[in-house]
Amino acid sequence: MNETIAAPADIPNDPAPQKTHTSSKTPSSIAFAVGALLFFLPFLEIKCNNMSLQKLSGAELATGYKIKGPGSQNTLFEGLVRENTDNKPGISKDENKEPNLYALAALALGGLGLILSFTNIKAAGIGGVLTGSLAAAALIGLMIDVNRQLKSEMKFDGVSSDVSIAVDFTPWFYISIVSFALAAYFSYKRMKT
Repeated sequence: MNETIAAPADIPNDPAPQKTHTSSKTPSSIAFAVGALLFFLPFLEIKCNNMSLQKLSGAELATGYKIKGPGSQNTLFEGLVRENTDNKPGISKDENKEPNLYALAALALGGLGLILSFTNIKAAGIGGVLTGSLAAAALIGLMIDVNRQLKSEMKFDGVSSDVSIAVDFTPWFYISIVSFALAAYFSYKRMKT
């Protein structure tokens, strides 16, 4: 008996099942949006002798701000630094702080990355990698710059040695760095698909 085995007619000859997944631009879009929105939360806290004086958001750092002393509209260093009436270097009482270029660059790069993450152009993947990486690097540069500025401002002759001024970065600042780094990673994965 010679029997041939025939394939059943009811089994379809389909290729491998297709994967169902979300759009490859969604994770990078969310990461860029989170990183940019975190700029409206406190990024750093200024303390004097472990007493909180002021919290500054990333947007304030990017656009300029005025450091206030406790219970007044004066700058933090009033009374700690000599008066600026004799044209010697020092901090004047009513001086506003200029925008920090690192914070401004991180915010602009995060916004640009967010816009690119919504587009369907071919260069959006590499653009997302660059903007996410550079935004995270700019935030790290911001941290280094703020610490450097604090050290240089503490070298004035009139600062009392028993006054301890510190700047603490909040968890929102670090989450923003991680968010931009993740956005760069997700953009890289998008580029590879």
